[in-house]
Amino acid sequence: MSVARLSAEDANQDMKRSRMEIQPVLGFSDEDKIETIQAHNDALVVTLRIGGYDVKRVMVDQGSGAEIMYPDLYKGLNLKPDNLTPYISSLVSFDRKVVIPKGQIQLPVQTGPEVVDVDFIIMDAYSPYTVIVARP
Repeated sequence: MSVARLSAEDANQDMKRSRMEIQPVLGFSDEDKIETIQAHNDALVVTLRIGGYDVKRVMVDQGSGAEIMYPDLYKGLNLKPDNLTPYISSLVSFDRKVVIPKGQIQLPVQTGPEVVDVDFIIMDAYSPYTVIVARP
């Protein structure tokens, strides 16, 4: 059995190439909707890079006017109460209960090649999602 080995130079080139690879951006245009049935309201759930970490179970809510972060992610990012700024308005959760937010924090969010600062409202309520973001 023969084993092909890469020279050190070839292996180094492969590593450089893989680091420079551009990640595809998820996006849909009006053209993509042609000949599709749009009679559903399924949630778009994605993974986003937030605060330097890949965060799963991010729901993109077209009707949301605020970006919401739930306690599991807040704790998972090692954020502390002193990282928060006050948020003085109450919000209504999906189960129609009024919730008083714990505060607000601004974190960088990467969507493809762009990084934008997003103000997240920290809600101490149950959600199957880690974050809810408004449609960009």
